[in-house]
Amino acid sequence: MTQHTNLKGHVALVTGASSGLGRRAAEVLAQAGVNVVGVARRAAALEENAQIHALPWDLSDRNELGALAKAASDPFGPPDILVHAAGINTREPADELTPEGWDITLELNLAVPFFLSQHLVPSMKAKGWGRIVNFASLQSSRAFPGGLSYGASKGGLVQLTRAMAEAWSSSGVCVNAIGPGFFRTELTAAVFDDPERAARNAAQTCVGRNGEPEDIDGPLMFFCSDACAYVTGQVLMVDGGFTAK
Repeated sequence: MTQHTNLKGHVALVTGASSGLGRRAAEVLAQAGVNVVGVARRAAALEENAQIHALPWDLSDRNELGALAKAASDPFGPPDILVHAAGINTREPADELTPEGWDITLELNLAVPFFLSQHLVPSMKAKGWGRIVNFASLQSSRAFPGGLSYGASKGGLVQLTRAMAEAWSSSGVCVNAIGPGFFRTELTAAVFDDPERAARNAAQTCVGRNGEPEDIDGPLMFFCSDACAYVTGQVLMVDGGFTAK
């Protein structure tokens, strides 16, 4: 590990840490010596990971995000790394999209990354160092069936990443986003439950396969470290070249 990616002693808050890429992010950061606070609704799934401090929390109540920021600061001090991996995809077709489905999708995928960051950025600015990593999507730029509200939230998240970077990077807080391709997670179960569909998706990449959890490790470590001190407001697609074709 080079000095630029030495994260020992830092404190990270990872949302969506009970499963999928959020769980992977929490594990990788913990293995790198980061004190990790993992947030998700499911306490039992969170507590399976002994490497992190489990903080069960329902992110859907925006009024409680200030309390969450405080609770996340209690175990190790204020987080200076914030990874927004929590998300939801209701997969409602456009003609059947409900206001409730729209609201929860935009709240969890777009509003929470901003308002939770807003509560934690002051301590990062006081330190002169912070890293915020949002999770974008193929649907940040592509339209998929049943993905109207999800695509709107993830498209908005790309612009939010740029706007957050413009607002806070002069204080040492770098804000970037990772755009995963097709990884096998709970959120993409419907895709991988159909072997033919999964194979078609793999064939559309440049490398000829879908993503494995470890494929996220390097990009995440880069965005959380000193190595990205002059990189902010960017979206890195970790998709095997899916969006290049």
